[in-house]
Amino acid sequence: MAPVGIRCPEHAGGQRVVDRARIGQVMAPVTRALIALNVAVYVGELATGSGVQGDRGWIFEHGVLFGPLVQDGEWWRLITSAFMHYGPFHLLINMYGLYFAGTLLERAVGHWRFLLLYLASGLAGSAGALAYDALFQRPNALTLGASGALFGVLGALFVLERRGHLSTEGQIAGLIVINLVFTLVFARFISVGGHVGGLLGGIAAMFLLTTLRGRPALSMMSVVAVGVLAVVIAYSVPTG
Repeated sequence: MAPVGIRCPEHAGGQRVVDRARIGQVMAPVTRALIALNVAVYVGELATGSGVQGDRGWIFEHGVLFGPLVQDGEWWRLITSAFMHYGPFHLLINMYGLYFAGTLLERAVGHWRFLLLYLASGLAGSAGALAYDALFQRPNALTLGASGALFGVLGALFVLERRGHLSTEGQIAGLIVINLVFTLVFARFISVGGHVGGLLGGIAAMFLLTTLRGRPALSMMSVVAVGVLAVVIAYSVPTG
């Protein structure tokens, strides 16, 4: 992989670029906390009878994204499902991607902005999954995984690069395209709506962050607004 440089979007003018060799040395506590939380949830699933694939048990039954139950008021499924995985391989792939992409984004935008963007992207992924399932008449579909939020992180990095705050020589765009193609090829087993929804959520959130970078409070509120809009969309989707 070619060297990657980043610049904070609030200090893009005349600031030195941080090379990729230093990224691993930069503290990214939120990224690591998110990884730890995802792993802890999986361990908790194992402890409550989920089986290795994490497809049953108390946590699965009360946390997986299921449209009809969301409509009945179980709103927490919109976010709890983003911390659950179908087995160790699914978890490993997502956490590997989150470690590298999350560290890069957290270093670029700061801890709290990164956390808000990650959660907003997760909600957008859930909304996208429900919308996709409604469109293709799959009311009984079950969805879980951090992929929607991870796509949001990639979308945010893409916006940063397009706006000149980050340089990856097109690697981020390439990763997005490759992952979208993979998503479509294996659409039977992967939540297309979750991936696309998370991607759009991350793009929207980062666009607002960079546009409003001179007004920190307003920029963070705009990311919250993306998450709120995702919840509204999720509850607007018919499940019958």
